[in-house]
Amino acid sequence: MRKQAVAIVGAAETTELGKIPRMSQLQLHADAALNTLTDAGLKVSDIDGVATAGESPTGVAHYLGITPKWVDGTSVGGCSFMIHVRHAVAAIASGLCTTVLITHGESGRSQIGRGGFRSAAASLSGQFEAPYGPMGPSTLFTLPVLRYMKDYGLTHEQLAMVAVVQRQWAGLNPRASYRDPITVEDVLNSRMIAYPFHLLECCLVTDGGGALILTSAERAGDFPKPAVHIWGSGESVETPMISQMEDLCSSRAFAVAGPAAMADAGISHADVDHMMVYDAFAHLPIYGLADLGFCERGEAGAFIAEGHTAPGGRLPLNTNGGGLSYMHSGMYGMYALQESVRQLRHIAPAQVPDAEISLCLGVGGMFGASGCIVLGRQAKD
Repeated sequence: MRKQAVAIVGAAETTELGKIPRMSQLQLHADAALNTLTDAGLKVSDIDGVATAGESPTGVAHYLGITPKWVDGTSVGGCSFMIHVRHAVAAIASGLCTTVLITHGESGRSQIGRGGFRSAAASLSGQFEAPYGPMGPSTLFTLPVLRYMKDYGLTHEQLAMVAVVQRQWAGLNPRASYRDPITVEDVLNSRMIAYPFHLLECCLVTDGGGALILTSAERAGDFPKPAVHIWGSGESVETPMISQMEDLCSSRAFAVAGPAAMADAGISHADVDHMMVYDAFAHLPIYGLADLGFCERGEAGAFIAEGHTAPGGRLPLNTNGGGLSYMHSGMYGMYALQESVRQLRHIAPAQVPDAEISLCLGVGGMFGASGCIVLGRQAKD
């Protein structure tokens, strides 16, 4: 079986998004899984492969009553779910399993049943970064973006425009956490979190989740909803310490995973109709556009500010509102994949006309990992 001959036949998010204090993190996984099974018209007994991050696949499978033939517990941060898709394609294509459920659930806001993510004191980051006082992503991510601003002239106004454009998309999405329009002035006048990040340039903190079901593309016509086909994939990791990035102005993991997925899919930049780039903080789409070659280094800030990724622009980007305005429960990659699926099913609230190919790029940690998936509305020739 060709590796491209795998499709997403089920996709759904949790029944609620935002603040869900009545459900534990494991229950969010289950809620997303059951909604996705309904979307695909399948039963729990039809699943023979399970992948997840944040929770153990052992716990998720037990809670749902699944005894799988294949499991994947890859957990490298927010792009884990892109990597699960890639691994599931390989597993299905090689006959290790037939129908894979990938789940995500996080009680990022309510903290109900959520495990800890702090690095151990003896870890590399615990020894060589923690003693200098970083307090999570908002402080760690400042290092590369400040270097980018110095080397390439990225302005505060251009960085703020990322949040402004994301909010334009969110305004079209009834499920988005924040929908009211904002201006560059609103962003720059919002509370400073860690220079240069203002509050509106930082991700939301929410509860929620989502799930996907993958199976052989030969079965795609057997399901009630349109299948979305996996055309290509890529993955990589760089360093667990942002201070040790080879180049603070470029993600080596992005630059491997993204081009690998595009080469695997056999597409050029001009073929991409729709794009999702993980946007936990406002600088991430700027890095993604450059590292994947959609813009020259140093040009992505102006590209976004000029409206090219906004509604009506030539490269629609983060059309659900992104982690800045739609949802961000901690590991955002699942929500990006969900939006790519909606766009190619032509059911997205902010639908890109005639979208046929979507590229979905994720980040894990502070540029420490990346997964990229190219999806097509039709099966690849």
